[in-house]
Amino acid sequence: MSQLPDRIALTKDLTISRIVCGLWQVADIEKNGTIIDPDKGADALQAYARDGFDTFDMADHYGSAELITGRLLSRYQGEKRPVAFTKWCPEPGPMTADVVRRGVEERLTRLGTDTVDLLQFHWWSFEHPAWLDALHEMQRLREEGLIGALGLTNFDAGHLALALADGIDIATNQVSFSLVDRRAAGLLSDLCARSNVKLLAYGTLCGGFLSDKWLGQPEPLNIPDWSRSKYKRFIDTSGGWEAFQGILRAAGSIAAKYKVSISNVASRWVLEHPAVAATIVGARIGENEHRGDNLNVFSFALDQEDHAALDAAFAGTQPIPGDCGDEYRKPPFLTASGDLSHHLDAIPSIYTPEPVPGRPGRSRVSSGSIWEPIAGYSRAIRVGDRILVSGTTATHGSSRSVAPGDAGAQATYILDKIAASISALGGSMEDVVRTRIYLRDASQWEPVSRAHGRAFSSVLPANTLIEAGNLIGDYEVEIEAEAICD
Repeated sequence: MSQLPDRIALTKDLTISRIVCGLWQVADIEKNGTIIDPDKGADALQAYARDGFDTFDMADHYGSAELITGRLLSRYQGEKRPVAFTKWCPEPGPMTADVVRRGVEERLTRLGTDTVDLLQFHWWSFEHPAWLDALHEMQRLREEGLIGALGLTNFDAGHLALALADGIDIATNQVSFSLVDRRAAGLLSDLCARSNVKLLAYGTLCGGFLSDKWLGQPEPLNIPDWSRSKYKRFIDTSGGWEAFQGILRAAGSIAAKYKVSISNVASRWVLEHPAVAATIVGARIGENEHRGDNLNVFSFALDQEDHAALDAAFAGTQPIPGDCGDEYRKPPFLTASGDLSHHLDAIPSIYTPEPVPGRPGRSRVSSGSIWEPIAGYSRAIRVGDRILVSGTTATHGSSRSVAPGDAGAQATYILDKIAASISALGGSMEDVVRTRIYLRDASQWEPVSRAHGRAFSSVLPANTLIEAGNLIGDYEVEIEAEAICD
């Protein structure tokens, strides 16, 4: 190929192709126990690299993808080698220095390299606060040279903002972003514009549904592979097959105008968002290869008329609910595996409930704050069907103040802490009927209120917000809550 894909700098030391080869489908190919031969897999990836698609994305659970990529990287001794992104997706639990180092070193061993070019971190439940411990330790390992750049995956805007406010240097956030799933174009893109974090967009082709092959076709009844099973759930949630056909028709007219494919239009629409560094297009090793067609993405640009046509098609659909990453943490679970509630329920709570001595029917939890035993109070207490949560600040562990000076980020952390304490006592945020918010500075009402809105947009409890003046400690906000588990 004479033409090469466009490139972009993620950091001063890391430049990538704007179309990244995703190796998610290695897990799908290997799901029946047949492992891809690493040399044959590396041959296939090397063909991509020769054509300029030299950036590969994978994860610790993508089958043998890291091993195949490691075999590829070993062929480039002493010369500029391809770029390898991977992800670490640990089960929530204590994120000690040893745990984090082992997770990072396993990635290095499987890739056969001294530095992971971009290591992306996924966390299943923000109610477990050890994700901040993990990121701070990963940042130390980046300074040590084991990690080139640090990224996130499936983080919503609120928790990306919290990580940044707590001092983590984030280069990227990898999220779902497509003509069907447009959540990343909102709050997340706004935050990226302010913070210089770049988005890596996956699901851009909806597992192949955003292509000429499906224009005018009947709704499929049986879907054999994980990827299309996942994105069919997105299509159903966004309004169903006929609404999706409206998007395909609009994209098809634009594709005919520029003599490109519907897939090219779908990728181009995402790439033209300023926050997006690259789209990730799945590579089924040994099967379909679309490198020539993918290059067409860089041969045209969408004009105002094209955007108007797509916007008209979007108007016939329903927005995917919530923010980026919510599909892994709350209904509707739009994942390859479907409903993940069983997995989330199996994650141990950060707090351990204990009975109140001499008071049958009462239980309580402590968060481990140094002030709880000194002042003689519990983080939360349950009496019958009622849960009362004490005024809660952004205290991590026994005494560290999270995101000092940032009221919105502290509110996000506090609400996760409240959710964890209610959950430990058998309730949920849906049971909350009353919240009270105390601000150091009334001018910070909006970021705190927006954090509250993200947590309670469908619950709508009674709420009071006041300026309390000089809160004790390095805190901008304190929140208390009451829940009735009826």
